[in-house]
Amino acid sequence: MKKKECPSCAMEVDAKSKECPICGYEFTDFSPGYKWVAILLIILFLVYLFI
Repeated sequence: MKKKECPSCAMEVDAKSKECPICGYEFTDFSPGYKWVAILLIILFLVYLFI
């Protein structure tokens, strides 16, 4: 079973957990689509800035 570390309390929790059972930290789940949209917006902003 894969584990991940909670950034709030540093406990090892199941990689599929959406919330830490110890401190209640909610893990954000960014889908890959949002990453590409953010990159595209940054590139467009930089192009606009330098033109």
